[in-house]
Amino acid sequence: MGALDFARYVRPGDLVAWGQCGAEPCTLTRALVEQRHAVGGRFSVFVGTQWSDTLQAAHADAIDFVAYTGGGQNRALAQAGVLDILPSHYSQFEQLIDVDVLLVQVAAADEHGHYSLSIAHEYLLPFLDHARVVIAEVNAQAPWTHGSRPLRADDFDVLFHTNRKPLESARAAPGEIETRIAQHAAAFIEDGATLQFGLGAMPEAILATLADRRDLGVHSGMFSDAAADLQTRGVITNARKRLDRNVSVAGVLMGSERVYRFAHRNAALQMRGTAYTHDIGVLSRIDRFVAINSALEVDLTGQVNAEAVNGRYVGAVGGGVDFLRGAAKSRGGVPIVALSARGREGSRIVAQLHGPVSTPRVDAGVIVTEFGAADLRGLTLARRVRRMIDIAPPEQRAELEAQAHTHTLMKR
Repeated sequence: MGALDFARYVRPGDLVAWGQCGAEPCTLTRALVEQRHAVGGRFSVFVGTQWSDTLQAAHADAIDFVAYTGGGQNRALAQAGVLDILPSHYSQFEQLIDVDVLLVQVAAADEHGHYSLSIAHEYLLPFLDHARVVIAEVNAQAPWTHGSRPLRADDFDVLFHTNRKPLESARAAPGEIETRIAQHAAAFIEDGATLQFGLGAMPEAILATLADRRDLGVHSGMFSDAAADLQTRGVITNARKRLDRNVSVAGVLMGSERVYRFAHRNAALQMRGTAYTHDIGVLSRIDRFVAINSALEVDLTGQVNAEAVNGRYVGAVGGGVDFLRGAAKSRGGVPIVALSARGREGSRIVAQLHGPVSTPRVDAGVIVTEFGAADLRGLTLARRVRRMIDIAPPEQRAELEAQAHTHTLMKR
């Protein structure tokens, strides 16, 4: 990396961005951090979920950190008070973020001279088009994934070759509570449904309960180990999709080497940009689209907090609202928010949220906990309160009933 002088490419005041999770071009990002003072002034970085420890609070002496999420290694930056959050829907990144320098990890060129954005395409595609400088780490071990357009050497200003294992995330093993939640959620997923799902033990548990389904499809912001397993076993075929028939669609791979191996040169998985994966016009055209998202807490009327707990920013607005609205418009679609009813601080079904409203109650669909499912679609406030109390921890239900009139505008 001694030959790559970042002071030639990064200017004071610039915004630098790179891919999240396993898509981080670690060789480049670590060199940038090491050379941060050579830039000659402060600059900013925009990051997604970080799996590496590249960014440290001490680096705030020259770098301003901006992120859409407090997840992953970003939590340490948030706790140190050096992380600034962009509260935005995933679908709006292209309009809101103006990147000057883009760092990407790409897979080596194929026999046609085409490079691949590999693990993450999503919001990197518009950044690739508009950044002043694009520097690519060509990683010999990065999976070559099919995308929306071929990339050639002249799409990049600098190509730097490496050979290292991409970052991975250990597979989250579902416990008893996640399994019970998954069983309640699975009741809303029929043969031929097309799924969107997030990261973590909860979605993995839900996917694990679907082994007896037929012809499931995937149109999701991410693609995981569990999804790779189901597609390998023939449960996910995408055969009944009107859009992208026979093909799973995702924006980023999130998991272990398992999903990277599955995705490598696999034409049955197409990686797309956020403008496609999160577009409500696209989602509304997918029949039986089931959006599966998580939350930190949900109030008795269906308002969702997916961002903060105890004053700490640990989540994100993310694509939750995009996908829930898309599922609501889909013919036969189901918008699902799944969470455990109990947390460290008590009930996560609350009379009043302790954090921001990430998803308004007008977008609430089906709320699932280990105690059942509350289908809030078409229900008045009073009926919502009753259904939500039914899926709260039993020991908290009387208290929630007593608080309901004060905090929910429900008639007495």
